Amino acid sequence: MTKHDLQAGGPRGDRPKRRHFSAEYKLRMIAEYDAAPAGEKGAVLRREGLYDSSVQLWRKQRDEGALKGVSGEKQVASNEASRQRAKEKAERERLERENIRLKKKLAQTEAALEIVGKWHALLEMMSESADSENS
Repeated sequence: MTKHDLQAGGPRGDRPKRRHFSAEYKLRMIAEYDAAPAGEKGAVLRREGLYDSSVQLWRKQRDEGALKGVSGEKQVASNEASRQRAKEKAERERLERENIRLKKKLAQTEAALEIVGKWHALLEMMSESADSENS
């Protein structure tokens, strides 16, 4: 498909074009959607020609900080954000491995303490029986 196909006179010129929304618009729509009463949320979406999934995606982007460009804050580059997520994932995996290791060590320590307790009780019984035989 060429640019000519998509132009007004081309065979595919009547196809809808992909819309692009600014971060400011996305934030405004999220706020308006969230402020709308339960029965009127659909009306907001119909009026703007949006889907609920778009609002959910924008809300996720806002929560992750991808829509901060509006407030003048530096927007994190996508590759930098993916590196940060990879670091966080690696740290989470490391902590999970350490947690498993510590749980195993705790189980071993508890088993050792149980054995020592039983050994101590056995020694007390032997000591008491030896004292009673000597009396």
